[in-house]
Amino acid sequence: MSDFVREYEKAIAAGAREAASEPRAVSARYDAKAARVIVKLSNGVVIAFPPSIAQGLRGAGVKELATVEITADGFGLHWEALDADLSVPGLAAGVFGSRSWMRAWAASAGAARTPRKAAAARENGRKGGRPRKAG
Repeated sequence: MSDFVREYEKAIAAGAREAASEPRAVSARYDAKAARVIVKLSNGVVIAFPPSIAQGLRGAGVKELATVEITADGFGLHWEALDADLSVPGLAAGVFGSRSWMRAWAASAGAARTPRKAAAARENGRKGGRPRKAG
């Protein structure tokens, strides 16, 4: 047997071992009542998240969200109508989009503009602003 064939067989075996040890999606669906994407993994873990926090899913309708496919031997999720893809290992790690998308999402998390928040900020300003930290 040539060195090439031996290396190829070792690589295939290593890939099979890794695939067997990594959790993969065995089912995925959108639960409209709970407003969550629910992903069941091969190790028994269930991941549920609101589509509003995932890149490509924010603002999508129920029909679009319901057409989720499992891809790449369970390592990916795909929504054809939305042209959106998410990584299952990424979801398990709390990653719901690309690095730049996650940075922008995190930066906007506290920037909500609501009448209640604006009123609280005005009231706080009348009192002299944020209290100084003790220390």
